[in-house]
Parts: sequence; structure tokens; C-alpha cells
Amino acid sequence: MFQHRSLFHLFVLLFILTLIPCTNISAETPSPLKPDTPYTAKKSEPVTHDVEFSIIVTPPYHCKSLKVWVPVPQSDAVQEIEDSHFTTFPVNVNPQISSEPVYGNRFAYFEFHNPHGAQIITHRFQAKAWNLNWQLEPETVETVSNWPDQFSLYLTPQNIQDQQQFQQVLKQIGKETQSKSPGLIQAMNWIDQNLTYDHINASLQADANHALSQRRGHCSDYHGLCATMGRAMGYPTRVTYGLGLYPKNSPSHCKLEAFLPPYGWVSFDISETQKLVKAIQSSSDLTTQQKQNFTTAARQRLRSGFRENSWLLLTKGTDYELAPPASKPVRIIRTAYVEADGIALPEPDPANINKREFSWMTSHRYTADKAFKKPFKDLSTLNSD
Repeated sequence: MFQHRSLFHLFVLLFILTLIPCTNISAETPSPLKPDTPYTAKKSEPVTHDVEFSIIVTPPYHCKSLKVWVPVPQSDAVQEIEDSHFTTFPVNVNPQISSEPVYGNRFAYFEFHNPHGAQIITHRFQAKAWNLNWQLEPETVETVSNWPDQFSLYLTPQNIQDQQQFQQVLKQIGKETQSKSPGLIQAMNWIDQNLTYDHINASLQADANHALSQRRGHCSDYHGLCATMGRAMGYPTRVTYGLGLYPKNSPSHCKLEAFLPPYGWVSFDISETQKLVKAIQSSSDLTTQQKQNFTTAARQRLRSGFRENSWLLLTKGTDYELAPPASKPVRIIRTAYVEADGIALPEPDPANINKREFSWMTSHRYTADKAFKKPFKDLSTLNSD
């Protein structure tokens, strides 16, 4: 008798449950918008790099206090850092490792007292990196009318000196965007069409004013201007700086990241794509049709979001205090920041063929566990079908 009553109550409960509307919480409740959302790119072709990176600093004569901040790469969802170790020569100095509170960038801080001659700081570590493909489809990017307060850092444009010119450019981009989405893609197109890569006339500071007025510059000028354009259009953006993990005169390289729901932070490289397309168009080994196919493929890869397995992220963001604080905030950090008796030493630019003097310089050696292709040099990495 007891068993029959239990079965009856069970059937009644099941019947009542069928009358209650079914709610799919995961489908109807969107994921919260957070700047610290992990990268969502598809990872492929991992490469492990053994890195030996040195910074050789030449302090001024009779310098009393030499201070050096070196960015420390961090592990996240798309790169893994192990066996990090610093040494100095000829003076032994143990670094202070700290994180600045704005973007969470980590730095190794060295202080040399009454240094005599050049000081060498060497960072040895192992880095595992992947090719990252976001497979972004512009028409699926969601519009956000009210961003959470945590995104305010990424939505404030750099102060533009020539506002009239800037607004004219935004208006031009807006016209191109009427039938296309998102507007950030049109901003990248405008920069590609209007800026010229220049090893000499560059700010080295992700300066939107330099890029807008000169229409020339390094990767940081390209991406600094695009970041400011994106923010003016309502897209959270940031400049990211890192290392190219293969021999090159200037080891640092920057990229643009934009937070585009539902993809989260997506990485774009406008300057390297432009240089690749220029090499394709000037090649004497390709037919006209091949040039067209490779150009289309390169620009499509740019728009869909891509980061290579030979690039390592060091810092995110612009305009922040170092940790521990320097004499003033920094705009960006490429490979190091150096002060002698409270005065910043000149930023070296080894890509500038006219420059012959350096207050500090980098030396680097990378050993990969396997051969890898350079996506902005090797056309076989492009799907040009």
C-alpha cells in the first residue's frame, strides 16, 4: 500500500513539472562582460621557445642611481611561461617583482647604486605559444550600449590635438560602416589605406596624434591610432606589446586588441598585414590572380583575428604607473624602461638605420623545439583558395 502511494505521488509531481515553462538559463542569461575574460581563440601549432633575453644599459658618467624596469611575461589561456630566472653582470642585483594595479602588468625592477660601466640584465625563461584564430565573423559582433564601469579604461580615447581632422576621419569611416559591421573593421581599413610604415618617422609610443598628423610610423602608431578610433566609436580597445621570438634587430612588436562580444578580446595586426600585402603586390614570382588571392586571404585573416606562435605578450594597455613607481607614468613599455638619477634614458630604435648611439640595447637568443612558419612572411600560411 505504501509503495502504491509513493508511485502515485511521483506521477503527480512529474505531471506538475510538465506544466512549468522550461527556462534555458545559459541561453537567456548572457555571460557577464568583464575585461579579464580569458581569450577564446582556437589554439593550434604549439611551439615551445627557450628564451635568453639581455638588456645592456650604459649609464651616464658618475651616475649615482640606475633604475631599470623589465616587463615579465605571464601565463594565461594562450601562452605558458616557465623557469623564469634573472641574472645581472657585473654587479649582482636581485630584482623586485611587482604588478602595477591598472592592467596587471608585471615588472622586474633593478636598482644599481653608483654603477661603473655597462650593466647587463639577462632574463632566461621558457615560453609556449600557439597560433591563435578567433574566426571572427563581423556580422555576429554584438552591440553593447552600456559597457560596465570596468571597461572605462578601454573606452577613453587619447586626447587628439587636431579634433577637426579626427572627426572628419570618423565621419568618413561612419559612411563606410552604414552597410557593414563593425565600424572597427572600417577603421582598420582606413589606417591600411592612409598610413605608411616608416622606420625613421615614428613615435615609438603608440601615439595617435603622430599617426594622424604624419600618416606614418611604426606598429605602435598604427595600433595606437586604431585603438583611439575604436574607443571613439564605442569599442573597448588596448595596445599590447610583446616579443617576436626569432632573430630581428628590434625584438619588440605591438598589436591591437578589441573587446568584441561574444568573442571577448581579439588580436589584430594591421601593420604586419599591410607589409605582407605590399610584399605580395610587388612580387615578381606571382601571377595577377595569385596576388589577388593572397591579398584577399591576408586581409581576411586580419579581420577574423589572428596571433602567431612566434609572438609573446609582455604588456597590455597604455598610460600607467610602473611598479614600483618611476619618476613619472609611462605611455607604453616595449622591452624596458630605464632611468638614471631620475631621468629617463632615450628610447632606442634599432630599426632606425640613421641611429648610431644607444643608451641601452637588447640582445636575444631564441631556441624553438620545432621549426615554425612566420605567418607575415610565408605565403603558405595563407588560405588563398
